[in-house]
Amino acid sequence: MSKLFKRTKILATIGPATNSAEMISEIIMAGVNGCRLNCSHGSNEERDQQIKWIREAAAKKGRSVAILQDLQGPKVRLGALKDNRLDVKSGDELTLEYGEFEHDGGNVLPVQYNLAEKVQAGQPISMFDGKVKGEIIEVVSDKAIKVKMINDGFLMSKKGINLPETDFGGDILTSKDLADIEYGARCDYDYVSLSFVQSADDIVRLKQLLLSYGSTAKVIAKIETKKAISSDRNLEDIVKAADGIMVARGDMAVEAGAEVVPIVQRKLIAMCRAHAKPCIVATQMLSSMVDNLEPTRAEVSDVATAVVQGADVVMLSDETANGKYPLETVQEMKKIILYTQNHSGVAMISQLPVGEESEIYDAISNAAARLAEKIEADVIVCQTASGATATIMAAQRPNVPIASVTSNPRVANQLALIYGNAAFVRPYSENYGYNLAEELKKTEYLKTKDGQKDLVAVIVSGDKDKIGTDTIKVRRV
Repeated sequence: MSKLFKRTKILATIGPATNSAEMISEIIMAGVNGCRLNCSHGSNEERDQQIKWIREAAAKKGRSVAILQDLQGPKVRLGALKDNRLDVKSGDELTLEYGEFEHDGGNVLPVQYNLAEKVQAGQPISMFDGKVKGEIIEVVSDKAIKVKMINDGFLMSKKGINLPETDFGGDILTSKDLADIEYGARCDYDYVSLSFVQSADDIVRLKQLLLSYGSTAKVIAKIETKKAISSDRNLEDIVKAADGIMVARGDMAVEAGAEVVPIVQRKLIAMCRAHAKPCIVATQMLSSMVDNLEPTRAEVSDVATAVVQGADVVMLSDETANGKYPLETVQEMKKIILYTQNHSGVAMISQLPVGEESEIYDAISNAAARLAEKIEADVIVCQTASGATATIMAAQRPNVPIASVTSNPRVANQLALIYGNAAFVRPYSENYGYNLAEELKKTEYLKTKDGQKDLVAVIVSGDKDKIGTDTIKVRRV
């Protein structure tokens, strides 16, 4: 099983290329463990339909699949441009005005965020993923600013604007985000990702909002701003406050410089493992497959590096949202993950500094992972109510598959994005860990080693009426 069981998970963005029940089913059957629904595009009605399709496909496969709501945040975007394009030259002066109005092809461009309230003269500005750069020269009114371009290029409708030196002052939840959060709390979302996080306070505010709406979704912090990575202490505070991290490499490269991205990625994966939080590596992982059937060697190396570093999840964006070959991209990513994990192990962590309240979980998870390795067990089975034990177990990065069993469908869906976890929903019983191992062996989901009749399972469990996990058992199935 270890050679076929994908430990690093795949998160795929749903968009026009995958916006059908058939395509969503196909990519989930091909290996997608979670679906990202991007609030920057589409309508609530589309989201309702997509969620339904995802749940139906997951049920068909008999597996849990996570659904992530990705908030737009203060992602500054251009409005609609005439003929969808405007050519610019070095030295051109453009006025960026907040509001929705028809662009006449001139140098006054609509933007979807009121920059006049935040920016100052002299600050840099990048547009269209950093392809066009300029400098803010004047705040001309309460809704408009003037910028001077410093290179030739062209702009397109709805493309993003980055302001790496602008302090948004903690105001990262826009009116659109607030509406999306309220709507999303009524939907079947397992995770909510917060864009352009600057400090742990941003996470705390979102968690309070979700709690007020009765949502059980967990919060993923997207790391993409210069302020977020300004110090290791600030970065670690964000990791501690969040339920998971997304290394949003696209905007991070524009905001902080492309050269910092590999180091921040490595640092964040290590921090997340140390605090038993899932880490998602995102942006342009197989971007050439938007238009081509095969990835570049550099892209293959990029995915493999994330696997070797111990990332929980690798994410596909345009590749599955708008690409020509969404299914083939998922298949290629799965192939890279499997080959890498089977030929290059991830080192286990001896101790997880996750806080005093988790010391017992830490010790039990560490002991179970090491025991499973020592006796060459076929599987670790985690009986879990909240998912905490399974998540801490995964942070050890054992080279043994983890099968988690819970009576809570939300917990199972959330565990779908945790390293090495296959999550199953079953009615609670004292022996449902053993029962699951027996069931999975019968269905040949779990397979014994060659020449071995019994399947060896390390079962981690606890008393339902007590808080926490306190028991490790070794069973032959």
